[in-house]
Amino acid sequence: MVIATKSVPTPIGTLGLVGSDAGLAAVHWTAETRASRESCAVLDTAAEQLRAYFAGELLRFDVELDLRGTDFQRGCWLALASIPPGQTFSYVEQALRLGLSPSHARAVGAANGRNPVPIILPCHRLVGSDGSLTGFGGGLEVKRFLLEHEGARFCGPAASGYSAESSSSACSLSGG
Repeated sequence: MVIATKSVPTPIGTLGLVGSDAGLAAVHWTAETRASRESCAVLDTAAEQLRAYFAGELLRFDVELDLRGTDFQRGCWLALASIPPGQTFSYVEQALRLGLSPSHARAVGAANGRNPVPIILPCHRLVGSDGSLTGFGGGLEVKRFLLEHEGARFCGPAASGYSAESSSSACSLSGG
């Protein structure tokens, strides 16, 4: 199996894609390696879908994935795809959605902190229990940008100009 890489310019910087014909294996926040000479249809598809996402033309990704991690990690990562664009869920809510107890929120957070394909599997849609933006591999400014790009409201304490919303723990699209 030949591993290929591809650089994709985006509004949040140039992302580095890594994969093979088996699927997309990683999205890196910086394209530290130059695109390989090997061609890979999966990376071409992922790059085109990322361009469409940032152009506002795509909300959900449909690209083959080659995820490497424990069964628990893969379960956490794949569950991210079920969070609708423009909505956020807390780590506790995500644990419950996975059939786990609230006490597993930290384990869910740790697994999602190792998500190898951010944006594609949208770990940026997970927030703190109070609705606040919490750790994110690309940085909180990128997380804020991605959520704003999707039209998400922030439901927790006001942060960086975002106003607090009441009651609902799952934030929805700002228009709905």
